[in-house]
Amino acid sequence: MNATLPRGGLRLPALPAPPETLRRIVERLPVEPPSLLLALALNRVLLPRLDSAAREALAGQAVEVAVIDFGVRCRLALGPTGFAPASGTPRLRVAAPAQAFWKLAAGEEDADTLFFERVLVMEGDTEYGLLLKNTLDAIGPLVPAFLRAR
Repeated sequence: MNATLPRGGLRLPALPAPPETLRRIVERLPVEPPSLLLALALNRVLLPRLDSAAREALAGQAVEVAVIDFGVRCRLALGPTGFAPASGTPRLRVAAPAQAFWKLAAGEEDADTLFFERVLVMEGDTEYGLLLKNTLDAIGPLVPAFLRAR
């Protein structure tokens, strides 16, 4: 079977937030399983696009990514072999709804706009957060062009 995408790319429908009770349960689950999945994805999509200077600057620091409408948290660090789940207190925490993270990854929105509209929240080491943001801005969209809406 040969599946094709619509001409305008893949447009994901808005994801309905899970019921509050389910979100509270998910928030209590360990961060390791989703962290491992995100680390594997970033090792395929982001790691090859990071130059050695960016890898060195970002290495060894735990970052927590929280998808607030789903209650999912991931804690990662960049090490010598790539991204991996991290433990302990993160140096930086970035929180936003799932749709905001998708728009960032697809290049449909920039982090500054989402931050000033209070959709995206960054807590912790501001200098490290700016380094991460500027690195990601320089790389461009992480979602392949054929999957992005046009």
